[in-house]
Amino acid sequence: MRSFRSFMIMASAVALVGSAQVAHSADPVGIGAIYLDSQGYYAGVRKGVQDGAAALKRPIRLVETTAQDDPSKESGFIDTLVSANVKAILLSAVSADGSVHAIKRAHQAGIPIVCYNTCVNDTAMKKYVYAYVVGDPVAFGSKLGGAAADYFVKAGLTAPKLAVVNCEFVEVCINRRKGFETALLARVPGATFVDNQQGTTVDTSVAVAEKIMTAHPDLDAFFGESGGATLGATKAVQHAGNSKVVVFGSDMTSDIGHALAAHTILKAVVDISGKSVGRLAIQQAMDAVDGKSKGSRIVPADIGLYTTTDEANAWLGAHSDGIP
Repeated sequence: MRSFRSFMIMASAVALVGSAQVAHSADPVGIGAIYLDSQGYYAGVRKGVQDGAAALKRPIRLVETTAQDDPSKESGFIDTLVSANVKAILLSAVSADGSVHAIKRAHQAGIPIVCYNTCVNDTAMKKYVYAYVVGDPVAFGSKLGGAAADYFVKAGLTAPKLAVVNCEFVEVCINRRKGFETALLARVPGATFVDNQQGTTVDTSVAVAEKIMTAHPDLDAFFGESGGATLGATKAVQHAGNSKVVVFGSDMTSDIGHALAAHTILKAVVDISGKSVGRLAIQQAMDAVDGKSKGSRIVPADIGLYTTTDEANAWLGAHSDGIP
């Protein structure tokens, strides 16, 4: 776990955002931001948080770090943020159950918590979380499952065999799969899921997908539950020179956009804009700081589906900076 000193050195490098006119009239508001990892989607969230903070025209000091999918690091960072007396913390929880104690400690210290993308279990969320910015994960998976059904119906495949490269250490990904399976099986009831293994980084997902293809030479498709899983499965199919297997994926990045534009292996991608989520999250954090009451804790994020070369190219054009 990083020391308090090293953490605050990192924090001091973060720019103060907000208008110069306001900055002279009020002390900056410290907001802690913990990103689950440093992959494309979370780079988008970070950019959205920073842009959203600047757009609020208030003096905000962002204290940012990455949990690297590690509950102990997340817990340590939360304790450090509590000691630093930030006024709110936004995070994508590493574990629905394992993150509860650290979030509870922040809540007991009077610091509002805003979750985005992933959160703690429902019971804990209702007790300790101010807001949860999320695209409905079941609807997310359902959109992609519908696109997979379109592909199989058009291809005349009535009993396709699929494998999942997952991120199911978080509940969001489990629900993505449930939505995908339900939508696909409603239209292609002969479809079967022959394997489901974890792979969140690209390198790990390549190795996992290669092993799955070796074990199931009659495989027709992969479902990648995350960006790393999607790109890893796509690369594995490409490396194998397997013209039969296709990929349906999640979480758009520039590399994924280019793969979808080629449309040879990757056939559809469902996505929630990281930038959009980041902007919503920082707004919720400042609402909490201001003591605004909430109706529902759930703050919905829009879900997009991309299935064609033109749609992929349009996304790439709109994200020329490479940040999703």
